Amino acid sequence: QVQLVESGGGSVRPGGSLKLSCAASGITFWLYDMKWYYQAPGKQRELVAVITRGGTTNYAEFVKGRFTISRDNAKNTVHLQMNSLKPEDTAVYYCNANDRVGRDYWGQGTQVTVSA
Repeated sequence: QVQLVESGGGSVRPGGSLKLSCAASGITFWLYDMKWYYQAPGKQRELVAVITRGGTTNYAEFVKGRFTISRDNAKNTVHLQMNSLKPEDTAVYYCNANDRVGRDYWGQGTQVTVSA
């Protein structure tokens, strides 16, 4: 059974930081590209960051320089370090695993709220 379990969400003031984690089980983790998406209320889910199975990273323009994605293949975990948070970063953040040949899995999401 495949599980992606996100953690680390919460409430923070503008300018603050949070670190999200996603623990994967039931997959051969190192074969998967790992991604973080966010979904703000009333909006579509959007890609925030990706780290490929080879370690290449890519970011949405609106988080470049503020967010850092990383992975630990030994622990089957992907992280999203979020700094300089803004109110517009408020959303549910989802972890995604994709092996490029048809297997695609999602976590349940973790809420991030940025508010004064």
